[in-house]
Amino acid sequence: MKAAPEAQKRLLDLAGLDTALDRLAHRRRTLPELAEIAELTTRLGRLATEIIGAETEAADLGRDQAKAESDVDAVRVRADRDRKRLDSGQVSSPRDLAGLQSEIASLQRRQDDLEEIVLEIMERREAADARVAKLAGERDEVTATRSAADDRRAAAFAEIDKDADETRRKRDAQTTDIPADLLALYTKLREQTGVGAALLQAGRCQGCRTTLPIAELNRIRSAAHDEVVRCEECRRILVRTAESGL
Repeated sequence: MKAAPEAQKRLLDLAGLDTALDRLAHRRRTLPELAEIAELTTRLGRLATEIIGAETEAADLGRDQAKAESDVDAVRVRADRDRKRLDSGQVSSPRDLAGLQSEIASLQRRQDDLEEIVLEIMERREAADARVAKLAGERDEVTATRSAADDRRAAAFAEIDKDADETRRKRDAQTTDIPADLLALYTKLREQTGVGAALLQAGRCQGCRTTLPIAELNRIRSAAHDEVVRCEECRRILVRTAESGL
């Protein structure tokens, strides 16, 4: 392939712009905020599950407390009714009096037991409610942190995309003076190796950092100025300049 030396030298500027675009793309993919947002999103998912569990437990305890309090009220009503009967003097039989007093005492013990159950449930419910509040507070903090990370990511993306757009404009302008066949070869090599052209500097390929053998340097030295030469090691286009050491 033949191409004017100046056209070949433009490949170095093009390679520099492509490398800049690669760096910008890598920076966009590896922003610290992306990993932070992913971790915070995972935490929010776990918190949502924990909150549902804590709220379910609190609701269940609320129903248990309501039932226990209802049982206490029922026992209290029954005991109050028996006391009224006892105090009214309507029961005169010693046997009936003894039975009524025994029932009142039994109801009192039952009420005491139920009230202990109510207190226990209340304590457990307060703990469950406190856990719900704690988890909700943590969720709000994580949500705010993620929102801030989202804002930083958006700002970074905007800056990177602006730089990338400007670099692409420069690249498009750079390709206008490069022959189509040379540009096609460069593009093919870039797809294969990541960098399509490299400077030959002091007898060394700056693409693969390989020092060329004397025989290869002599071959390049004798090649026409407009001949497109390639590195035998990495196959990139070698661009010759005054720094090539030929």
